[in-house]
Amino acid sequence: MSEAFEPAVNSEAADSDIVLRARGVSMSYETPGGTLDVLRDLDLDVTRGTILAIVGASGSGKSTLLNILGTLDRPQAGTLELAGARLDLLGERALAGLRARRLGFVFQFHHLLPEFDACENVMMPLRIAGVDPARARERAKSALESVGLRERWDHLPAQLSGGEAQRVAVARALVSGPEVVLADEPSGNLDPAAAATLHELMASLVKAEHRTFVVVTHNDRLAAQAHRVLRLEGGRLHAA
Repeated sequence: MSEAFEPAVNSEAADSDIVLRARGVSMSYETPGGTLDVLRDLDLDVTRGTILAIVGASGSGKSTLLNILGTLDRPQAGTLELAGARLDLLGERALAGLRARRLGFVFQFHHLLPEFDACENVMMPLRIAGVDPARARERAKSALESVGLRERWDHLPAQLSGGEAQRVAVARALVSGPEVVLADEPSGNLDPAAAATLHELMASLVKAEHRTFVVVTHNDRLAAQAHRVLRLEGGRLHAA
């Protein structure tokens, strides 16, 4: 079995690079067979400007962990910090506002609204946050340009390829300038060529724009492009 992952020793310099931090996170579910411990006293540091890949067997708790990191679920125990701010102490309304401004999400399926074009889909988080329509459109087009789709801004989802639609989803995740983008099997629904393009895009965004991604994946090629790979096994993270 892989050696258990140990968090880096804290220092002022190291702490300044940590954008997302989890300590002692635990989560369990009651099943007909008894209590299932999905996450057990789990620790994690995410370094700014990197891709962190989390791998593991199906049912190991990867998506549960990602949902907790994204504040979509609350852990039963443990603490969570984003850029030094405690998230586990916030109420639901404050968390909803934080998710809209400081966290981005990409899922296996792009979940674009079919009746809106690419630009309008990317604008959606900004409009929900109350950003002026003209400013929101400008920022959405800029985000689409960053993923190589500036010329496709007025296309409906049905007019885009699967890979293009997923890149629109990445642009939507980036448009608010989040601290971290959390991606759950982002290339899982794409053919190999489109998946490779998406993986290269994520790597280029980290390099050019100092973006930060936490990616749950079964794709070995995507994991190979990550700066760090951790395996979730037995409720804890291990060096992969």
